[in-house]
Amino acid sequence: MPDSRLSTLRRPTLRESITGAVAAAGVVAVCASSAVSVADNSVPSRIALIADQQPTAEQARAAQPADQPAAEPAAVDAVAALPAAAPLVEQAEMRAATAFYPDNLHGWISQALDIMHANGIPGSYESIHRNIMRESTGNPRAINLYDSNAAAGIPSKGLLQVIDPTFAKFHVAGTPFDVWDPVANIVAACNYAAHTYGSMDNVHGAY
Repeated sequence: MPDSRLSTLRRPTLRESITGAVAAAGVVAVCASSAVSVADNSVPSRIALIADQQPTAEQARAAQPADQPAAEPAAVDAVAALPAAAPLVEQAEMRAATAFYPDNLHGWISQALDIMHANGIPGSYESIHRNIMRESTGNPRAINLYDSNAAAGIPSKGLLQVIDPTFAKFHVAGTPFDVWDPVANIVAACNYAAHTYGSMDNVHGAY
């Protein structure tokens, strides 16, 4: 026997079914639109939006106060003001001059050798040390006041006993123009020896 409670139920009409389907489609469309909106809020989209809002270079310059210099020209000027690279020999001289060397005979000879090699001046540590010990016993303030050079008013000075005219002629750029400077004295003396004897290595006595 059928339940009397079900007698009140009825099947929806065709029109009601169509109306319900349309409503459901509308809900799906709204959900899809929301999903697209969320997708548009993704990081790349926000970045593109922020980029579009940034002022152009011309707008930024126009908005900058008149009493402040523009950043771009200043950067260009700074690059243009950079000095040109120094020649290789000069770079080697500067590196040698600024490197750390002990302030003693070993350090003076080592620095002198670096400068000599950068300038193509021959000579070895052993030959320089040997001649220094003979000429001045390693005293950079040594001076000879008794030989013919001294009598002529140009006494031999420094580690390798160089007279002033010889030092002036054979002085090497990158060292102080000072005959008493131990490194400058060694380099000038070795430059003189190279021109006169081929190398300080060939000097075994008074020169």
